[in-house]
Amino acid sequence: MALINTLRNKMGKFIVAAVAIAIMSFVLADLFGPNSSIMGGGNDVGEIAGHDVSLKEFQNAVQERENNYILNFNRQATDREKPTLRQQAWDLLITQYAFEKQYDKVGVSVTDEEVWDMLQGKNINPSLQQAFTNPETGQYDREQFLSYLQQLPNLDPNAQVRWELFKKDLGPGRRRLKYENLLLNTNYVTKAEAMKEYSAQNDVAEVKYLYVPFYAISDSSITVSDSELKTYYNEHKEQYKVDNTRSLSYVSFDIIPSAADTAFVKEEMQTLKEEFKTVQDDSVFAGLNTDSDTFFGQYHPGTLPAQLKANIGNLTKGDVRGPYLETEGYKLYKVTDIYEDTTGYAKASHILVKGEDDEARANARDILRQIKDGANFEAMAREHGTDGTSTKGGDLGWFSKGRMVAEFEKPVFEATTTGLLNDVVKTQFGYHIIRVDELKTNTGYKVATILREVLPSDETINAAYTKADLFANSVDDIASFESQAAADTVQIGRVSTLKPNDRRVSNLGEARQVVQWLFTDASKGSISQVFELDNAYAVAVMTGEIEEGYNEFNIVKLDITNQVKNKLKGEQIIAKLNGLSGSLDEKAAAYGDDANVYSSSNLLLSTTSLPSVGFDPEAVGKAFSLNSGETSAPFAGQNGVLIITMENLTTAPEIADYATYKDQIQQRVAGRVGYNIAEAIKENADIKDERYKFY
Repeated sequence: MALINTLRNKMGKFIVAAVAIAIMSFVLADLFGPNSSIMGGGNDVGEIAGHDVSLKEFQNAVQERENNYILNFNRQATDREKPTLRQQAWDLLITQYAFEKQYDKVGVSVTDEEVWDMLQGKNINPSLQQAFTNPETGQYDREQFLSYLQQLPNLDPNAQVRWELFKKDLGPGRRRLKYENLLLNTNYVTKAEAMKEYSAQNDVAEVKYLYVPFYAISDSSITVSDSELKTYYNEHKEQYKVDNTRSLSYVSFDIIPSAADTAFVKEEMQTLKEEFKTVQDDSVFAGLNTDSDTFFGQYHPGTLPAQLKANIGNLTKGDVRGPYLETEGYKLYKVTDIYEDTTGYAKASHILVKGEDDEARANARDILRQIKDGANFEAMAREHGTDGTSTKGGDLGWFSKGRMVAEFEKPVFEATTTGLLNDVVKTQFGYHIIRVDELKTNTGYKVATILREVLPSDETINAAYTKADLFANSVDDIASFESQAAADTVQIGRVSTLKPNDRRVSNLGEARQVVQWLFTDASKGSISQVFELDNAYAVAVMTGEIEEGYNEFNIVKLDITNQVKNKLKGEQIIAKLNGLSGSLDEKAAAYGDDANVYSSSNLLLSTTSLPSVGFDPEAVGKAFSLNSGETSAPFAGQNGVLIITMENLTTAPEIADYATYKDQIQQRVAGRVGYNIAEAIKENADIKDERYKFY
């Protein structure tokens, strides 16, 4: 006993000490962690146009967006919706600190008088116009709006807040519109540009061209050196400009219900089934015991659950069927009533032959004759049907009385036996060959349903976690990660271009915590803790990083290799073609089977592709640079080498007014102005986005 008391006293002191150490660890981690102010992390989520955005400021902006969401939708934002609201908050801060500086520079402002004008003057805000449009006249109703303002003090407080927020956004919205219009109005389209656009759309070329695709030469026959690849990389470096990205490899251990979990739910459902048979309040019992929001419904033969439909011939009131293992889990069905519905239903298939003339009727009757002689109805529907049901073998499924046009519906609902109707039926859509699949019925069913999802048990979850934890503790770098995964026969997933604010990681799906670890705590070779995701545990290793700037040569080497090989193939093909003489057909014959000659009689400069060649705007431009009768030298395009002959160029005649084409260009430019302005301002604002440290 003395020994036990001694242990008890010492153990108590040990526990106190352990707790104290744990608390100090948390404090120190907070003080000296990557986001602490002591270690330089600070509490800033980023920088916009020289302004440091603090975490508190950003959180306030986010809270405002979440409050707006509640006002508009009368509910809290879900976890899936919150990232969107955070992005909206960030965009608003960019507007505040980057855009508004530009507005101030050019003197764009919105006065109180302008705001009043948008509310009650001549230039009513479009949203306000839509909200107070008189449905009878289709016009904005000023009196209706003024009446709303008078009633506003007595309305729900939320309505008052929504109104104040709406007014608050009017000025900034108009200010941005003014700024964009200033730049938009600086755009000018010259007559020469309009004439060029007219020619591009209306000049027609008749061309003939010889084409040898790059793939005519095997990749294995082309050898490229690293020096050639690096030369290409340096010459085209701007194509490989990238943001800061990191890469990782991961393994996941799925949390999947075991056979024991499935058996447990099935056994539980068997017990429920016996109770379900005897209860009186079927729908109440189902609602209390189901994992679904839908537990009671009215059905007809076409909409019955599949398991009941398969047994429709022997269903009786009070039947309890199941449990059936379906996609959602195990289900029990109780037929609580079988009754006569006021609406009738029938099931049919058809083949529609469009047209109302004698030829259409003759065609339809010929199809009907072939089916009567033994042809397969579904096959004939796929071959001859002219509406959307043809791909389904003509199946219309079940339909209610009144859904089809009267001429079609009448013979179907009056049929006394299933099968083909003796003659075709004419409707406004054409002639129909009809097969009645199920006779008309007014029988309805009321069914209560209990669903129990098959979920992993604690034992199953713990087993998956144990596997993940053992794996994480068995590896300490990239090499051991790879070898352990091979030893455990666990598939490795790889992602190479994750950005700091990404939320999804390949097949892991929503995995924000993995990305946050990657950018806040990890370095190359770091092994993560075990991450708990929706349906799996995951362990990751950081495999690399690309700083903002240019993709490393090794990462883009494969793409560059393909580009350089095509360049070398093009040179070989051009050299061979230059050694041939004669017409395009003669050169193609002399070159071999890989060379083909094609033609186009209506090529436009505004197009970007050549028939049988594909996307190749350079080739189209080359064609229009030729005079009638002129043939180009061999040149490498996007997909292969071409020689083009301009057989005839029909130039569109001059017209008196090019305003239409001028307007087309103006509209194209105007459509891009807003986006281009926003991107230019953001680029010059030197935005540093470090939200990933906190979210």
